[in-house]
Amino acid sequence: MISKQTIEEILARTNIEPLISGYVSLKRAGDTYKGLCPFHSEKSPSFTVYPKTESFYCFGCGIGGDAVTFIKQIEHLDYPDALEFLAKRAGITIMEDNDKYFRRENRVDRDRVFKMNVDAANFFHRCLMADNPSARAALSYFTEKRGLSLSTIKHFGLGYAPDSFDQLMNYMTSKGYTKDELVQGFLCGKSDKGTYYDAFRNRVIFPIIDVSGNVIAFGGRAMDNETKPKYKNSSDTPVYKKTRHVYALNFARHSCAETLILCEGYMDVIAMHAAGFTNAIATLGTAITSDQARLMSRYTKRVIICYDSDEAGQKAAVKALRVIGEVGLEARVVSVPGSKDPDEYIKTFGKEKFAEVLNGAKIEFEYKMESILARHDINLPQERIRALASLENEISAVYSEAERDVYIQMVATKLGVEPKSIRTDVARIIAKNVRAQRQGESQKAHRTAMGYMDKVNPDFAKAPTVAKHEEAVLGLLLIYPEHRKKVFDGGFLSQDDFFTELGQRIFAYIESAYRSGDVFTDLNEVFSPEEVGRITKMKLTRMNLTDNGDTVLLESINALKGSMQKKKAETASSCEDLSALIARLRSTQE
Repeated sequence: MISKQTIEEILARTNIEPLISGYVSLKRAGDTYKGLCPFHSEKSPSFTVYPKTESFYCFGCGIGGDAVTFIKQIEHLDYPDALEFLAKRAGITIMEDNDKYFRRENRVDRDRVFKMNVDAANFFHRCLMADNPSARAALSYFTEKRGLSLSTIKHFGLGYAPDSFDQLMNYMTSKGYTKDELVQGFLCGKSDKGTYYDAFRNRVIFPIIDVSGNVIAFGGRAMDNETKPKYKNSSDTPVYKKTRHVYALNFARHSCAETLILCEGYMDVIAMHAAGFTNAIATLGTAITSDQARLMSRYTKRVIICYDSDEAGQKAAVKALRVIGEVGLEARVVSVPGSKDPDEYIKTFGKEKFAEVLNGAKIEFEYKMESILARHDINLPQERIRALASLENEISAVYSEAERDVYIQMVATKLGVEPKSIRTDVARIIAKNVRAQRQGESQKAHRTAMGYMDKVNPDFAKAPTVAKHEEAVLGLLLIYPEHRKKVFDGGFLSQDDFFTELGQRIFAYIESAYRSGDVFTDLNEVFSPEEVGRITKMKLTRMNLTDNGDTVLLESINALKGSMQKKKAETASSCEDLSALIARLRSTQE
């Protein structure tokens, strides 16, 4: 374990506002800072940073805590690794001493995985440049078939995995890595019989590098068209989650302040960088995710989606428009005419023509309108009505009235319909949707108040009144040392006074911290990030109230005990009723 003194020093040297500012664009709002939450998609800021308490909380998704919680969530690290991350940032060396400070048993050494991936990337690159027939064939794929220069190949660290059962494994074990480490890093596989083998064989290799410059994974394309799958990517490892990373963002982030170009595959990205479009990126063998969109939003204002021109590519573009728009980015789409993908277009028509294609990127509504009209023969009245209905539904989902008016004019001109008629239909659809939304929000608010949607504290719904009083008492104890002294020295409360399992654990943690000197440094080790968020909310709720003195403490304790006694009485009565029912059933059977 890392000593509490070291943890306190790490937190003392970590100012939460500049830390979070490295990931989220924050604006001052009085004594706090606000921004768009990096953990869920939103267009209105609900993520708040509190410099006075060195904490944060999102009122949209409920995630909150301190600097350690933030780094755990944003970097997807466990507790010790999050502390190591902050320690390095603060210039603190954590001593690896089994007696006192830090243990690595049963957990992954991320730095070792990074080093292992670098060694593997160097191996693959040397294999590509080797003087043998298979290496020359792999190099020819890049240089002759794909038209890449040697400088581009070196820039992206491209490589080749030999058609061998264990060549990489033998090389890596000779450098001191164990076979199990190689399996954990998805460089080797292990059969049911216990045989180890290279994960990538006879494939050209694309190293995947994160924005910090770490080699985190690999993609491999088969050298022949018979091998399936054609593209093979690293599975999730201790340093890599494919839904959270973006290919080539380590390069693109230096030139993407205004726009990122989102492509489908590695070669599209590499071809575009080689042609001077160094703001090109791609997702990693999966449809775009919210995590990837939020990662993009840290570096740019606009994303141009440039997917393949086939039906699958265009369907993927529609989804990408929605996901990217949800994180507050402007999204546009281009269709690559006369080619199946950007790589082919650039080779056929040149980079100047491709720049013209990018300049003609369509906004979301324009792209959807063209897609809808392409599905209907608007020369037929019934088909025109169906197309109009679809377009009116799209317009009704737009928040800005002025923006809606622009789209109404576009549709009216295209379909030869009076704008006034479309405007009336759109207003009717909006009114209907608002009624449905209000009804849904009312039902959701009721379920939330009763705790039916509470995944963090599932016991809440069983006794909402007791649970609310629990949170009031715990909030007071979390904030005020004088209240902790009164409660724990006076024996006013015990775990038995709490109904929910979460409430009992939080109370026990606060008491343990009080007995050991009011040290709350290991909160992130004891509780999950979601539970830390709930604890943060309890504290914020009490801090926003003007009166949190002794009278309020006493009233809250009495309210908790009273509601708990009532709950126990109700439970006992229910048990008695059930016992009586069972007795009657037995007597009837006799």
